Amino acid sequence: MSAILGEVQGLLISVMNTFMGLPPVVVGLFVYMMLSRSGPLGFMGLLYTPSAMIIAQTILAFPIAVSLCHSAIISVNPIINQASMTLGATPLQTSVTIIKEARYGIMSGMIAAFGRVMAEVGAILIVGGNIAGYTRVMTTTIALETDKGNFELAIALGIILLTISLAINSVLHVVQKKGALPVNRCA
Repeated sequence: MSAILGEVQGLLISVMNTFMGLPPVVVGLFVYMMLSRSGPLGFMGLLYTPSAMIIAQTILAFPIAVSLCHSAIISVNPIINQASMTLGATPLQTSVTIIKEARYGIMSGMIAAFGRVMAEVGAILIVGGNIAGYTRVMTTTIALETDKGNFELAIALGIILLTISLAINSVLHVVQKKGALPVNRCA
């Protein structure tokens, strides 16, 4: 039974790793077909709404978050698991300990997934419709303004997006750096 579970787990990890490279327009097309009036979820009326945009972005970000978090967790030294069990920790306590050890890799995975969502244009245009004041976001505005030849505004918005990304990554770096400092403990 454990061999079958191992094979299923390996298959799921391979699928998540493969889906890390999902083309955004393919995801947009898939979500569009699901949410259109003739699609299976068309009755919900979500197409061209912020909810449709969130669904598409979640589909794009999920494999990145899962794959990178999985990688961070399995890279934790196995001695942590063995020591926890030896000291009588419950499976939940052991899991929490392992997640604490992998926390910086998990944060990096979340930031990578957030970066994918923040930079998204293709799927958002397809399922959101780029409706001014409703589903238009900064990335679609950059694309629209570039098409109109308004390069100054497009560049300014791009700089704002880069600044936001830099700020978030700087905070992550500070948090990781603080966690890497040795702790002096008095016995």
